[in-house]
Amino acid sequence: MDKSVGERTEALLGAGELESCPVRDVLARVSGKWSTLLLLALSDGPRRFSELKRFAPDISQRMLTKSLTDLRRDGYITRKVYPTQPPQVEYALTEEGTSFLAAWQGVVVWARENRDRVHAARRRFDAEASGD
Repeated sequence: MDKSVGERTEALLGAGELESCPVRDVLARVSGKWSTLLLLALSDGPRRFSELKRFAPDISQRMLTKSLTDLRRDGYITRKVYPTQPPQVEYALTEEGTSFLAAWQGVVVWARENRDRVHAARRRFDAEASGD
C-alpha cells in the first residue's frame, strides 16, 4: 500500500520534525528567483561579477550582491579578489554548489518538459478567474 504524503514527508525529514521542518531554511535560499540562476551561471566555471550581471540583466546590482553574499554564506560559492586596479572579483561553485546543481538538474529538466502545460494551466485559471 502507498504511504501517505505525511508518511513520505516524515521519512524524508525524520520523525517528529514536520513542525520545525529542518530543511526549510536551506531550501529557502536556493529556491529564490536569482539564486538558482546564478548557480546555473557558475556551472560552466568561475565568472566575474560583471559576467554574472550580464547573465541576469534584470537583476539589480544590489540584489546581485545580496544573492552572491547569501550563496557564499551558505557555502555554495566562493569569492576570489584579484589585486588588480580596479580589483577583479571572481565567483565559483564549491563542492556543495556542484552537488546541489546535480540534484537541481532534475527539477530544471522537469520544468522544461512541463513548461507548456504549466502555462496552459495558468491561462485556464486566469480565464476562469476573470469570469467571476
